[in-house]
Amino acid sequence: MNSQHKISIRFFNDREVRAVWDDDNAKWWFSVLDIVGILNEEADYTKSRNYWKYLKTKLKRERNELVSDTTQLKLLAPDGKKRLTDTLDSNGVIELAKHFPNNRAMKFLDWFLYSDTSIDGQSKKKAYTLFESNLINEFEVGTTKGLQQIHAYLFGGSYDFAGKIRQKNISKGGFQFAVSHFLGDTLKQIDAMPETNFDEIVEKYIEMNIAHPFMEGNGRSTRIWLDMIFRKRLKKCVDWSRIGKRDYMEAMMLSPTKSEMLKQLLKHALTNKINDREMFMKGIDYSYYYEE
Repeated sequence: MNSQHKISIRFFNDREVRAVWDDDNAKWWFSVLDIVGILNEEADYTKSRNYWKYLKTKLKRERNELVSDTTQLKLLAPDGKKRLTDTLDSNGVIELAKHFPNNRAMKFLDWFLYSDTSIDGQSKKKAYTLFESNLINEFEVGTTKGLQQIHAYLFGGSYDFAGKIRQKNISKGGFQFAVSHFLGDTLKQIDAMPETNFDEIVEKYIEMNIAHPFMEGNGRSTRIWLDMIFRKRLKKCVDWSRIGKRDYMEAMMLSPTKSEMLKQLLKHALTNKINDREMFMKGIDYSYYYEE
């Protein structure tokens, strides 16, 4: 397998499902232990590993081909080290779930089969390709136009308004985003905001979030936009895996009036790994997880 494979993290009910992209065969391989833990509702990694050993032995006795279909790949383990672990492709995951005849298995399969064909699934695939392509280097950095370019790329073919500034008022959780009638002027003011240091960049990000220029897909697009500014101005990017979903959502809700929590979260998550493929892929995974 290509040593430069992509690492992905999917989330089912806030549980991680690690995956590795196989360039040679053009498919994802998924961690068996993660799936076993979910299907058994077992958070203990060791117990999941022991159960999989038991199930493997049982399947071998039954001469089930599922065991021979597994492939060992290196994934980041709970102890922070990369270790070889059993993985299955999509067909193998479906077969594995059939050995857990319960409602959890059905719900998991509904999520698993749906995720790659949904709008989020399709746009996420496009987001992954931004790292390998030169396209991201052609996008403007820190401007509304640059954000429109990101949004159009992620959601083109999924939304007819991809890359287009909204003409309607929208709100979320009782919060009213910028009034559409004044949105053009608001975005010009944001474009003019400085971005020479960390605080200025985060303030600009907050204002763009308040503007919420698109009908859907604002958060996913704007987090890439933010990372592009950090890369250009500070030679840093955000390790989004260090920011929990609940903390991030709370910080964003507070940010229009109290920006300190968000600044603290982002500052502690900054890394200089701006050319690290795995960092970028992991960032996309977490960014999409925030929206689930």
